[in-house]
Amino acid sequence: MSDFEPAPGVFTEEWEARAPGERRSLPRMAALLRGLGDPQDAVPVLGVVGSKGKGTTAAFASARLAAAGLRVVTVTGPSHRSHRERIRVDGRAVSGGRLEALAARISAARGRLPAADGGYLGPNGLFLAAGLLEAVRIGADACVLEAGMGGRRDELSLTGPRVVAMGAVFAEHIGVLGDTPAEIAAEKAGVCGPRTEAFVHLPQEPETAGSMRAALREACAGRVAPEQVDPASGASGLLAPELRPAGLSASSAVLGHAAAERMLRALGRDPSAGDPARTAAVLGSVRLPGRLSHHRIGTARLIVDSAIDRTGVRTALAHAREHWPRIDHVLLCLPDHKDVPGAIAELAGLPVTAADLPLAHLRFARELPPHWHRVHSTDLTPASVAALGDHVLALGTVYFAARLLALADADTELMFDTGAR
Repeated sequence: MSDFEPAPGVFTEEWEARAPGERRSLPRMAALLRGLGDPQDAVPVLGVVGSKGKGTTAAFASARLAAAGLRVVTVTGPSHRSHRERIRVDGRAVSGGRLEALAARISAARGRLPAADGGYLGPNGLFLAAGLLEAVRIGADACVLEAGMGGRRDELSLTGPRVVAMGAVFAEHIGVLGDTPAEIAAEKAGVCGPRTEAFVHLPQEPETAGSMRAALREACAGRVAPEQVDPASGASGLLAPELRPAGLSASSAVLGHAAAERMLRALGRDPSAGDPARTAAVLGSVRLPGRLSHHRIGTARLIVDSAIDRTGVRTALAHAREHWPRIDHVLLCLPDHKDVPGAIAELAGLPVTAADLPLAHLRFARELPPHWHRVHSTDLTPASVAALGDHVLALGTVYFAARLLALADADTELMFDTGAR
């Protein structure tokens, strides 16, 4: 098992040095892109926004585009075992040398900016810039870029996405992106702009859908009509059920596939052209570590899932019971702002160990059932996880999932396989 590979300093140093209350600066990010030659103008962008499932949407969108013969750069976050995973070419993480070279270009361009006057350059935006630079360097046909937690105020808005895919929106980051889910939906739909030709989305609640449509009309001056993708509709052309991942990721996969086909049409390509067998093979090769993914640690079988609410925990339990004769132990890592009460209710009757994370911005002070065990995630080892039983279910934040994937020495280099070598 190798330790997590850190990113070159330029990606995180301004974020780490930010003052209390300081926010990301979109004007500085726009200036940085200009200093880099505006790489966003050279490559068509498919942007992904939403409350959860963005990584799955980006993965399936990228795989579908690559299956059609396009050269694709994908930028997602956060990563699991290395920051190299945040930038991928045709599904494969860039090398350490490439990431260092991209960091050097960004550092040089940042050094030419005027002195910072409030507002920092955040990691998400800097990785987007690096991905765009890599796309220009290799002559990519398209970029698939995942937003951070926002939309209109996210760096993704600066890239002028041709197609936008929006997942389901719920009450996350209340008070930051908006005070209601409807306001959050408007913020996310606001990522669209003058270049946007298509906006595809999963079904939304009525109030959320209304604010989404209004924000889209404003952002695109009424040019673009929202296109709903309903995974349960059985409509022709949707991602085949046998190619969808298990659990809650299935809807996001359907959205990504539909957004990619819409992108193909925007690029003047016929989505129905090409070899159906190859398309199915590439889509069937998509890997989603930390999303109901199966691993081994010694003799123990491990399922890792980034469930953060009651529905996610219930879905993960059902998946584990479908594949295993029993669940011997559950490892759970949910900070206070996640649905801790919902998880407690679903895990009743199971042996549980609650883990925390050594991250200053996360609190783990909620009252837990007295019979639960507690552990620092940094104290977990392959031996201690294997000692919990033959069937261990690990649930919680992406950061915790990354910890378990490292303990299992999971391969996170390849997002999907195009068959090219």
